[in-house]
Amino acid sequence: MATHPQAKLSLTDAVYIGVGSMIGAGLFAAFAPATAAAGNWLLLSLALAAFLAFANATSSAQLAAQYPESGGTYIYGNRQLGHIWGFAAGWCFVIGKTASCAAMALTFAAYLAPGYEKPLAIAAVAALTTVNYRGITRTAALTKILVTVVLLALAVFFGAVLLGVAPEPSLATMGAEVRDPARTIPRAIIIALTLVGSLYVLVALALIHQLGYEGLADASAPLAAAVGSSAPLAALMGLAASIGALGALLALITGIGRTGQAMASNRDLPTYFAHLHPVYAVPYRLEITVAVAVTALILLFDVRGAIGFSSFGVLLYYCVANLAAFTQTAPYRRYPRTLQVAGAVGCCLVVGTLPPASIAGGLVLLGVGLAVYLLYDRPTQTEKP
Repeated sequence: MATHPQAKLSLTDAVYIGVGSMIGAGLFAAFAPATAAAGNWLLLSLALAAFLAFANATSSAQLAAQYPESGGTYIYGNRQLGHIWGFAAGWCFVIGKTASCAAMALTFAAYLAPGYEKPLAIAAVAALTTVNYRGITRTAALTKILVTVVLLALAVFFGAVLLGVAPEPSLATMGAEVRDPARTIPRAIIIALTLVGSLYVLVALALIHQLGYEGLADASAPLAAAVGSSAPLAALMGLAASIGALGALLALITGIGRTGQAMASNRDLPTYFAHLHPVYAVPYRLEITVAVAVTALILLFDVRGAIGFSSFGVLLYYCVANLAAFTQTAPYRRYPRTLQVAGAVGCCLVVGTLPPASIAGGLVLLGVGLAVYLLYDRPTQTEKP
């Protein structure tokens, strides 16, 4: 795949993009519903989720070292398991992450301007698509700014907690665009996961300390509640949540474009989408189409519906990643196969806990994609050797 000669990211750039995609809005909003479901078992649930994320990340890192190409598990599944596995992973990624874009855009708008979620979410999608259109280096630069603002806001949050404020009574897809991808991508994945995982643990402990399990389960904005009745601090937490969602949205748009472009290059999507911009070297046709699709989802669904549907696609995507990593042999093996088995099984088990409507909708779209795949003649250059 042709790339722009200047569109190369450093390890620091890659880590920032990884952190931006992982923080999202979950750090600010997900702890309340998680506590409502898990109760006093919240920390154990967080540990299990962290283990699954670690298994998925190490599989992706191990594969990225062998196949430093744009496309993520779509490429890995093709090379290690066969074309249909790669197609299934890529298709799940595209549909799942498109739903994620809608969820992140709606979350951003809900924190920033409640009551105006849909128009503001659509505006955010349009703005970030425009940024991404101008090339990966501009995407990385904006991601650095967004992540830095979120981390500064979290530093203020921890400072407020340490000062003892009283709470109120009552959250691998760009291989061809980094320098030395076989070395940089695996390191970036593990560094980003470690940083974000540690951050989640620290925030969870602080929230439990401030609010208790019952108070945390009832909080609509946990970090805002934890900093007490200070309006400026509560407003800062809301702003940080909206910026975190914006950073995740930017990373999602970027990832979909790179995976989709790889699929189009292999004729698993219409070849019209394989074309790169002659100046900015981005799959601009695909990214514009994704922006239109995300806009439609924003108009049709709410945040919870989008998240459930997104989870279905993303979990199956990482299930294929774990299976592909399981088949790797020396000298590319870095982690034990038991970790990849645990990751694949864990993804399937979590899929079973999703809302029935999300599972049914995901299966329908997956079935449609596979039916089209089986009926469509294509070259076999990406089949497993």
